[in-house]
Amino acid sequence: MTAVKKYQKLECSGLWRENAEGQRKEVVVSLGNTSLVLSDPKREIALIHWSLPAIKRKNPGEMPALFTPGDAADETLELDDGEMIAALQTVHAALRAARAHPGRLRNSILALVALSIVAVCVFWLPDALVQHTASFLPRTTRLEIGQKALADLTRLTGQPCDSRAGQAAAKKLSTRLFGKDSGAELIVVRTGISHPTHLPGRTVVLPESLLAEQDGPDIAAGFALAERITAEMNDPMIPLLHHAGFTATFRLLTTGSLPDGAMDGYAETLVAAPFPAPPDSILLPRFEAAGVATTPYATARDPSGDTTRNLIEADPFSNVIPPALLPDGDWVSLQDICAE
Repeated sequence: MTAVKKYQKLECSGLWRENAEGQRKEVVVSLGNTSLVLSDPKREIALIHWSLPAIKRKNPGEMPALFTPGDAADETLELDDGEMIAALQTVHAALRAARAHPGRLRNSILALVALSIVAVCVFWLPDALVQHTASFLPRTTRLEIGQKALADLTRLTGQPCDSRAGQAAAKKLSTRLFGKDSGAELIVVRTGISHPTHLPGRTVVLPESLLAEQDGPDIAAGFALAERITAEMNDPMIPLLHHAGFTATFRLLTTGSLPDGAMDGYAETLVAAPFPAPPDSILLPRFEAAGVATTPYATARDPSGDTTRNLIEADPFSNVIPPALLPDGDWVSLQDICAE
């Protein structure tokens, strides 16, 4: 090592004491590669070797310098040669730095393991918990959470429109679009949202603007159907649980209910981040199966037609009249659902 090579031929005299009761003897002190050699100056034979990394100075800053071959050793060596003293301190420090440090490797491994655990907890575990919890929730719990989410949404929209005839018409349209036993529900709100959205429990929320001044239910039906397809592709429980947080989600998994306040402010998140519309390859066959023309929906979604041209050109009912979505009287009732 560079520090040792620099002082390889360094020698000086010193006073060596073999033990605490022994007499001090003059010795020749030679700096070796890994040891300090103490020799008899008369017979020129080595008396003892001290390991350089183990050497300790007992009186830092004092002269003559007093060294020992280890913490528990009784031997001592007095030196007053400044160059040798400096060399011993330099070489000793360099050798100690170069020695293997088993604890460092262990600590590094432990640190990496700890960081991995933290990374799992921070980046993977919350999402995994949300996915797992959402997959195990029964329909009754989803309905209950959906109602709480709706209650938070009403801070922005006001109470859902509730004329009796309009609600009956909304139920008929839901049955027509999704089937009698689907459990899906259509809710209309006056203000607060500009686009349809969905909540846990198969609830589709429509803005009143989709009903007003329309000749028929085609546009509202198209948006409701598209939003229901979106909910099937993007479980509305997932973003809700991410909003509620890790602790609330864990409590839901273990107790079956969310803590109070877990959904506070979720409405703003829901309104600000609408789900993207499903791809045309999914919309077209589902609209056809439900007996809904895609052109009214596509034209309302993008009046220019630039992004919905395929839905217009491939409309399964472009040359065929689809089954009626609602009788005229029910459509009028649905349009007036917010009148009361």
